[in-house]
Amino acid sequence: MTQRDKLQCIHEPFGDAFYYGPERLSSRYANDAKGREESGFTQSTYKTILDRIEKEGAEGKRLFIKDMAYYLAPPNGRPISIAPSLAHPKKGVGTVNAQATGPDQVGTKGLDENAPHKTYAEPGNPTVIPGDILKQFQFAFLIRHPSKGIPSFWRCTTQPLSEMTGWDYLLASEAGYSELRRLFDYLRSNGQVGPNVATHPEMHANGATTSGGDHVEICIVDADDLLDFPAEMVEKFCKSTGIEYEYPRMLKWNDEDQKYAAETFEKWKGFHEDAINSMELRPRGHKHQVKTLDEEHADWIKKYGPGPANLIRDLVEANIRDYEYLKQFAIKVGE
Repeated sequence: MTQRDKLQCIHEPFGDAFYYGPERLSSRYANDAKGREESGFTQSTYKTILDRIEKEGAEGKRLFIKDMAYYLAPPNGRPISIAPSLAHPKKGVGTVNAQATGPDQVGTKGLDENAPHKTYAEPGNPTVIPGDILKQFQFAFLIRHPSKGIPSFWRCTTQPLSEMTGWDYLLASEAGYSELRRLFDYLRSNGQVGPNVATHPEMHANGATTSGGDHVEICIVDADDLLDFPAEMVEKFCKSTGIEYEYPRMLKWNDEDQKYAAETFEKWKGFHEDAINSMELRPRGHKHQVKTLDEEHADWIKKYGPGPANLIRDLVEANIRDYEYLKQFAIKVGE
């Protein structure tokens, strides 16, 4: 947000299609036509979002898009099919209408009846975005331990934050860890990220010795490391992604930056209040303390009560393996 002279920032654009548009994948607003209408995104498709990204990228600045991997995939492990607005004829798959723009206008013989769209699937691709479009982007990843991420999400669905977010329940599918892992593995498998791992010069993602050469490094930032070592993490992130590191400018923001951030985050009001109300990214007073799950659970009971605490624990346990898998590739800090 402080580099607007160089970077064009877009905040979670694909959520518009995932939640509100004619190609929506989430059930959250399925029976809430009023909520969808009030969002202003009822006509947003994955194509209109990509068109917007292309338009903003034409201004000459490098695009920086922050988004959620789960916005790109059907929830709860449902079969994948390409979003209708992005579907193109595929020889031999039974496409019936090359000009399709709606969810019922492109058909594929043998498509799983539980797939959200009547289009085709691409082997191995865990998203509704065609692989040739995904290849146009450089990917970096932000992860957070479920024992921190899940309770934070829970808070956004309860008073007082729920008055701002408009969300009064938590969907397990919105945790997003499995979708992030599947996207990460797909990008590794087709060579879009890796084999080298940022700040791990001794290894490839597959455990082999680094041999150098042109590549896009695997760049994974752990939120706890970012909060404990902000300057070091931001510098290493910039090095990995090819952004000029400017200290301390990147770690502090002024009133104009803060106003811009508040306007940008407005459509997801209530989810980013701590960041919006801050003026800099500085090390927290106490480094991240590792607790056992039982210790965390005891804290959640005190804060939220037994029922919510048990729900939070179940979601943490369901997602911790995916987090730990991604964590092994995260940028090293404090060494």
